[in-house]
Amino acid sequence: MDSGTHLVMGLGLAGLACVDPVIGSNTTFFTAALIGTIIGSSAPDLDTLLRLKSNAAYIRNHRGSSHSLPAILLWTVLITGALQIGYRGTLPWLHIGGWVLLAVALHVLTDLLNTYGTQALWPFSKRWISWNILPIFDSVIFTTHLLAILLWALGGVDPAVVFPILYLFLAVYTLWRSWLHRTTWTRLLRLDGGLQEDVATYHLIPTLSIYDWHVLKEMRDSSYHVGTLKHGRLEWLDHVACSDHPAVAQSKSDPSIAAFLSFTSFACAEAIEHDWGIEVRWSDIRYRHRKQYPFVAVLLMDHQSHTLGSFVGWLSDDRLQKRLQMNTY
Repeated sequence: MDSGTHLVMGLGLAGLACVDPVIGSNTTFFTAALIGTIIGSSAPDLDTLLRLKSNAAYIRNHRGSSHSLPAILLWTVLITGALQIGYRGTLPWLHIGGWVLLAVALHVLTDLLNTYGTQALWPFSKRWISWNILPIFDSVIFTTHLLAILLWALGGVDPAVVFPILYLFLAVYTLWRSWLHRTTWTRLLRLDGGLQEDVATYHLIPTLSIYDWHVLKEMRDSSYHVGTLKHGRLEWLDHVACSDHPAVAQSKSDPSIAAFLSFTSFACAEAIEHDWGIEVRWSDIRYRHRKQYPFVAVLLMDHQSHTLGSFVGWLSDDRLQKRLQMNTY
């Protein structure tokens, strides 16, 4: 999920911790639990600091080992231990640690539920796991947390009442979205005539609207049809063919391209000839915005296959053209 949602979830879990009599009856213990759940709900995203090194380093590592099952335990131990040191060993570590563990685990779980996913099975597997149940930003999850926190802050409700209701509602909501994903996938097969010999599989990408989905039809020739399914109406918008130009294979050894390919299984490459050389542009076709695919990795080579520059990240076509000019003129 986005950083704002992780923050409000940390606050919400602090409110939920009031159901624990040890936490709810002691102001000091509650404050420690509040600090622990806020930090625990955001800690796995500390890998964002890798942006300071490079975009490639960030993309290669974001939601990787920091979001794995071993990391959940490591974050819990580190945060709980730091709190114990800060409070001079006076905290009920089992209770504090339990709420910190819940905060970190929910962070990883919600990230698994959206399109980005995580490498939750690291170090046993580097496979990305994404269940495509929730969008990157879910307005229902964020808004209900914000409302419950405001009611709590204004002193109008008992947190031991409102937050159990909130999380019960969100558990039901998530299960419903999971069911909706499954039934929509079945409807998609029916609308498009079912899996044919030239179709490998379909992928549904959730959006802010529960009734609107981005659709990818993966073909056996490694091309994709990109479309939308809105209120039961299927519309194909684009066909993306992946180039087999020799420069495409060569580009895979570049650090920026390699980082991009380690993150996504939905990358298509295009080789574009210029007067100065060749531009190899990899696009993640899950993310289509205004007829563009803004999440890209680009390698620029001269006609002798020498690298002129490379970059990876979210770029509009206008910004991408500016980057090309900076690296080639």
